[in-house]
Formats: sequence, C-alpha cells, structure tokens
Amino acid sequence: MTAVPDATGAGILHADLDSFYASVEQRDDPRLRGRPVIVGGGVVLAASYEAKAFGVRTPMNARQARQLCPQAIVVPPRMSAYARASKAVFEIFRDTTPEVEGLSIDEAFLDVRGLRRIDGTPEQIAAHLRERVRREAGLPISVGVARTKFLAKVASAVAKPDGLLMVSPGEELDFLHPLPVERLWGVGAVTAATLHEYGITRIGELAALGERPLMSMLGPGAGRHLYALSWARDPRRVDTGRRRRSIGAQRALGQRPRSADEIDAYLAGLSDRLGHRLRAAGRLCRTVVLRLRFGDFTRATRSHTLLEATDGGAILLRTARALLSAAMPLIRDRGLTLIGLSLTNLDDATAVQLALPLGPRPEATLDATLDRLRDRFGAGTVTRAVLLGRGEGLSVPILPD
Repeated sequence: MTAVPDATGAGILHADLDSFYASVEQRDDPRLRGRPVIVGGGVVLAASYEAKAFGVRTPMNARQARQLCPQAIVVPPRMSAYARASKAVFEIFRDTTPEVEGLSIDEAFLDVRGLRRIDGTPEQIAAHLRERVRREAGLPISVGVARTKFLAKVASAVAKPDGLLMVSPGEELDFLHPLPVERLWGVGAVTAATLHEYGITRIGELAALGERPLMSMLGPGAGRHLYALSWARDPRRVDTGRRRRSIGAQRALGQRPRSADEIDAYLAGLSDRLGHRLRAAGRLCRTVVLRLRFGDFTRATRSHTLLEATDGGAILLRTARALLSAAMPLIRDRGLTLIGLSLTNLDDATAVQLALPLGPRPEATLDATLDRLRDRFGAGTVTRAVLLGRGEGLSVPILPD
C-alpha cells in the first residue's frame, strides 16, 4: 500500500529485524548468505528465510527441522554477537527519534510525528531508517508505518522480509479487514480455532460480527479487545518509560529422560539467573511462575503469589521448588522437554511498603556478594555445584530494564 503525499497522522513506526539471530550469522559469515541457516542445537532458536521456505519454525525440534530441510546449515548461537548487533540498531533508532519503545532486542516502536519539518514524511524517515540499519549494522529490517501501534506492527509483519509498508490514514480498514484473524494481537492457536469453528477466518468477518457476540464467544475482556482492534482502535502511545512487567528464562532439555535431581538443578540455575537480573534492575517480584513443556509437547503453567514482594534468592528458589514438586507427577507421566521460570507482578524496590520493623536493608548478604562477583567477572564465575558439567544454559540477550 503506497502512502499519499499529504497523509497526516500516520507517524508510528514498528521496526522489526528479520530473522535476527540468523541474519547476524549470515552477515558475519559470507558463506551462509543465501543459504538455509538454523541457529540452535536441540531446539531451533532462529531460522533464515531460506530455511523458513521449507517450513522450519521456532521453537521447532532440531531433528524435525533437519527432516524438513536436510541441506540446512546448523550453527551454534552466539548471544554476545546478537547483543552487540541489537545495541547498534537501537542506537540508530534513538538517533532517529527520542521516542523509542523497545519491545525486545530486535523490535521497537518509534514515534516520528514531530519530525516532518526536520526529516521529512514518516515514510521517508522509515526508508532512511532501513537504509541506515542495512548500511551501519549490516542487517535487514522491516518497517510498518501507521497511525496506531497495532496497525504499524501488523504492517511490518505483512512487509516481511526486508520491506516497508505504510498504511495511509483513511485506508486502515481496507488494509486490515482482508487479513486473517491470526494477525490480531491476542489471537493464538486456541482463540483462532474457536473463531474458525464459527466460520470466522478474516478480520473483516470478526468486525462485522459485533462486540456482544464476540464477548459471549470469547469472554468479555477478549471480545472487547479483539473487536476494538478489528476496527483499528488502539489509543496507546509510544511509551519511552515502559518497564518490563515480568522477566523470565527457560532451558530446553531435549527428549531423553531427566532425573528429579537434574531437573531441580536446572531450576536452581534459572532461579539464580533471574534473581540476579531482578536485583540488578532494582525490582521486587510478587509472583513466581513455573512453565513446563512435556514430552508430548503439551504445556503447563503453575504459579504462586507471595504475601510480600521480594528479591531474595532463597525465597524465589524455595517457591519455585514448591511449584516443581507439585508438578512432578505430571513430569513422571509425560516426560519433560523444557523448563522455564518467570517472575511477575514486578515493583520498584523503592516503591514497596516496608514490613515492620523498619530498618535499613542489609547490603552484606550472600545474594549481594554473588551479584558483585558475577557483575565483575561474568555470569558463570560462581555457580552451584549441582550445575558443574551441565553448564548454565543459554542466556538470551534482553533489553536493559
């Protein structure tokens, strides 16, 4: 869809790096360019578009991926390289506009509505942004331009790979309504299956159904949310002060059976990693969430909300272990291929009501000492004895909190 020259209001950009990990690998190794590339070992962490053409997707099992694309080149992940590439791209984002809201290390919203007289139209700014990312970071990026964050994100997805798409004001519904319902935020596999049962496959069909029927079909919250999006209603602004609402980490375990002690060791490692991140960001958490993927690829989630927000490593691990213990019968029956841990209901450490008796927070704690060692010498400097020989697992790059 081409922008009209005098279009006004469409000044939200969604910039999304294409197959980020795989693109970094192809950038750094010319032999990989134009060839199907899979990043990962037991699980596909990323796939180049050449591999995606054969049906390879994340987080597919590597064995299945190789069956779909036998000629694929499998490379181990290089997280430090991805972190450096992300930093370089975000420097370009922030040099384009101060109004940047990072969503992950490879995508962000940018508000450029105030730059027309300085840098040109939003579409011209988006084109220049793409050229700079290609020239300075060596990476392909897709950009969507629209009046709302939702439409900009949809536009960037439609523009992939390595494209630019502007949804001009007045043409939003013409762009949106023919698209499949899966393009709507909040429509996953379960919701899509429900909508398909009612014969709703396109966003326009969902919009025509009406809000009340959707609410009765999907529930009040989901119904109202999807109906508003189907009519391109999204009042959210680009939020430059947005802080993470949760933090998480996970570890793929493969298909072979794991003992209870081994699973507990991996859980302890995840808990230590998240506790370090939580304290480094000056945050506290109220809710601990355990995520499991079984041998039959079904999933389960267990959570517990604490009476008092904390960043204490011992409390976090004790809570996580209680959740794991309750889930062990399911693990014994179905096997376990992935374990994940999330900390949610985050608060700033300075904004939480202190418990009596009031007093200064101790600084010479074991957590604080271990944090200082890891900050100075690296994450693997100090580890639990049970993790020796098993490794810390992959630490995925994240945006600063």
